Amino acid sequence: MIYSSFQNERLSLLGFGAMRLPLNEAGGVDEEQVAKMVDCAIAGGVNYFDTAYPYHGGESERVLGRVLASYPRESFYLADKYPGHQISARYDPAATFAEQLERCGVDYFDFYLLHNVYEKSMETYLDPRWGIIDYFLEQKKQGRIRHLGFSTHGSLDCMRTFLDRCGEHMEFCQIQLNYLDWTLQDAKAKCALLAERGIPVWVMEPLRGGKLANPGEEALARMEALRPGAGAPEWAFNYLMGIEGVTMILSGMSSLAQMQDNVRSFEARRTLDGRETQLLMEIAEGMKDSVPCTACRYCCEGCPQKIDIPRLLALYNDFRVARSFNITMAVESMPEGRRPADCIGCGKCARTCPQKIDVPGALRDFAAQLAEQPSWAEICRQRDEAQRNQRK
Repeated sequence: MIYSSFQNERLSLLGFGAMRLPLNEAGGVDEEQVAKMVDCAIAGGVNYFDTAYPYHGGESERVLGRVLASYPRESFYLADKYPGHQISARYDPAATFAEQLERCGVDYFDFYLLHNVYEKSMETYLDPRWGIIDYFLEQKKQGRIRHLGFSTHGSLDCMRTFLDRCGEHMEFCQIQLNYLDWTLQDAKAKCALLAERGIPVWVMEPLRGGKLANPGEEALARMEALRPGAGAPEWAFNYLMGIEGVTMILSGMSSLAQMQDNVRSFEARRTLDGRETQLLMEIAEGMKDSVPCTACRYCCEGCPQKIDIPRLLALYNDFRVARSFNITMAVESMPEGRRPADCIGCGKCARTCPQKIDVPGALRDFAAQLAEQPSWAEICRQRDEAQRNQRK
C-alpha cells in the first residue's frame, strides 16, 4: 500500500468511501459483505474509512461503525461529515454530532468535514444563528475531532470565497477530481487554488461514479494497446497519483472484487508518462457532449434576465455527461429569475456569440431535463422522512 504523510499521520493513499455500499435483497446495506470488504481493505493496508450522515439513510455510519469495532480504534482513521448542505428549517450541529458518534460507536472522529460547501450551503455554514464552524472548532479543542476540513462541489469562486473567510481553520479539502473533471469541472484550477493556500487535496469520485471504470470499447482498446493488462480503474488512479497535493483518494466501492482490484492498484505508486496522459485527455474529450462555450461573456452583456449564461452552459455540459443532484443544487443556488427556465428566448445572446451557440435552445433543453429531476429540497425532505422512520 502507498502511504501519504499528513501532519503526523500516515494515511493509506486509498481510502474506503462508504457512500455506495453493497445492498442485500431487501434493499438494505449488506453488512456481511461490508465486513469482508473492510477485512480485505485492512489486510491490504487501507487505514482510512469515510462516511457521512446521509449515506444510505444513516445506515452507512451504523454498519461501518459496527464492522470497524472488530479492530483496535487506534488502527484506523474514521472520517464523517456534517450535513449543512441539506436544506432544513434549522441546524443543530451538537445534536447531529452526538448522533453520529453514537451511530459509529466511537468517542471521536479522526477527520471531520463540513459536507459540500457550495454556493447555497456556504450561507448556512457561516450563519451565526447556527454557530456550526465554531461548534466544530470547539470539538476539535476537546479532542472529539482530530482534523477539520471540508468537501465541496462548488465553483472555483465559491471555494475561494469560503477559504478567504474560513481557510485558516480548514486542514484539508475534498473535491471531485479525475481526468474527466480536470477540465469539465475546472478541477485543475481548484487544485491550484488549494496548493496556493497550502491545503492538501482529498479526492472523491476518482472513477466518476464508475463511468471511468468502463469508458467504452474504443477507449479500452487504446489503453490496452499502450499498457497491456492495466485496467481502466488503474489508469484513473495512476493519473491521480501524479497530481501534486493529492493526499487521499477515496473510492466508493460496492463489492469485494472492486476492493481487491483497487487495493492491487495501490500496491506501488505509478504515474503516467506524457503519451499516457495525452491518451486520457483525448478519451475525456470524447466523453464530453459539449456546447462549445469559451466563457467570453459577450452573451451576458445584453441579457435582459441578467443570466450567468457561461456558468449555466458549463453546468449543462456536465449534466449531459452524467445527471447528478450536485448540478441540481448548483442551479438552485443561483438567484431566482436567473435560472435556465427563466430565459425568455429573445436571442440577443445567440446573435453576439462568437461560437454561434443556440443559447436559448440549450437553456430550454437544460430546463426541461432539470424538470424531470427531483429538486434538492425534495431530496432533503425524503431523506429527513427516511431518517425519522428509522428512529421510530
